[in-house]
Parts: sequence; structure tokens; C-alpha cells
Amino acid sequence: MLLIADAGSTKADWAWVAKDGENTFVNTLGFNPVVHPQEILLGEVEKLSKDLLPGLIPKEIHYYGAGCWDHRRKKVIYDALVSVYPSAKIEVMHDLLGAARATCGRNAGIACILGTGSNTCLYDGEDVTDNVTNLGFMLGDEGSGSHLGKAFLRAYFYRELDDELNDAFEKFTTIDKSMVLDKIYESDMPNTYLASFTRFMGENISHPLIQKIVFESFGEFLDRHVRKYHGHLRVPIHFIGSIAFHFKSILLAALNERDLRAGRFVQKPIEALADFHQNEL
Repeated sequence: MLLIADAGSTKADWAWVAKDGENTFVNTLGFNPVVHPQEILLGEVEKLSKDLLPGLIPKEIHYYGAGCWDHRRKKVIYDALVSVYPSAKIEVMHDLLGAARATCGRNAGIACILGTGSNTCLYDGEDVTDNVTNLGFMLGDEGSGSHLGKAFLRAYFYRELDDELNDAFEKFTTIDKSMVLDKIYESDMPNTYLASFTRFMGENISHPLIQKIVFESFGEFLDRHVRKYHGHLRVPIHFIGSIAFHFKSILLAALNERDLRAGRFVQKPIEALADFHQNEL
């Protein structure tokens, strides 16, 4: 039996993959070893074991996670998982490989993550062969929820919203400069907080200013990442994540402007990953 995780910074989707094809899907809070303490993941894995999948002991665990780009950060994940499932064979991988397997399968392409954070990779059908550096939400994460939220908050505090949009936002939430800065600089999940404002943006996507913010953020993402890959005009560009899914029409416009070929848009890759690993049973 296999336990598979697709973990972003905001939430994690888990699949219990059984031989009979009767797979079970559950979710917990997300985790990113770059910005979150290990205790958050440990608590969620214990909840998974005791409450969500009680009594189920996996033979193998395949964990695809945000921020898992080096041994030190992967070890944070491994240690939490092995403390709850000591008999399981555990493999911790970057969420980019999960994105590639979920969207490209065994074909070549460019896989993109646009959720709370963002990332990309070039995939040859088996392995990730290239990855433009991701600098995280403070320096990068172009096109992501945190990037969009940051841009919108700047527009709000710099008085760039018209009266209609400004009034709508102040009915949506009550914030001030001190509250926002405290959430960003003193909380454990600043990127998730920034991304939370995309809900308002999605509800008001017909407003020209919000369309402009989203289009420019996606353009920056495509120019700084996707267009750096060799052969980017020849292979499909696939996307996973809530931001790509919910703002698909604007993302398609940004792709078309650059003559890039749109591939699959997958909001939740966990089912595709379960199918990918089903053959291993």
C-alpha cells in the first residue's frame, strides 16, 4: 500500500493507494520547510494517522513537497514522517517532480506550479532536466498567490484603487498597515497570508485594475521562468495549482501573447499522482 502526498504551503493532499484501485483521498494543512517549523507537519501527520486514515500502515510513502530542494529540507520532512510511520520506505521529492508527473506523465513538457508559491521545470518524460531558480515569496514567486496578494496590497495602501474597488475591499476585510506588517514579518505563514487576498481578487476579476495586476504578474512569471527553457516554443506548458486554475483565462492571454503552447491545467494533481504510482503495486 502506498501513501502519496502533494504538499503546498497552504494545504496538503494525501492519497492512500490500494491494490484494488479503491483509493482514498484526504487533506491536511500544508507545509513548507523553508518557512514553517517542523512541528506543524508533525502535527498534521499524526492527525493523518490517527483521525483521517486510522489503522492504515503504508509500505511506501512518496512525498512531493514545496521547498524540498535540498537534503537538509528533505530531512525535515523525512524525520516527521518516519516518526509516525517507522516501518515505511519513505521518498521525499520536490513538488516540481510531482507537477511534472501529474501533468506530463511520461511525455516531455514544461511543468509550472502556480499556487501560494510558484515554480517551473523542464521535464523530458522521466526526469526534471532544468529548473530556473525560485527565490521564494520575498524575492520571487512571480505569478503566485503571494505575488498577486503583495501587488494588490501595494495598490491598496498606495491609494491606487478607485472608490468602487476600495469600498468593496474595505467591506471584504478590515486591515491597517500595522496589522499587515505584523502578519508578514512576525507570523509563521506570511506567504499564505499574502495569498489569501486572491480570494477578493477572484471575486472582482472583472475590474480592470485587478486584471492588470494578474496579467502583469503572469507575464513576469512567463518571461523570467518559462521562456528561459530551451525549446519552450515547441513543448506544451502545463500548470497545476489554484491560481493557474482560477485565473486561467488571463493566464491563457499571457501565454498567447508570447506564442506559448498551453497544455493541461490541473487544480489538484493528487489523483493524477495516484494513477502514476498505481502501476507500482
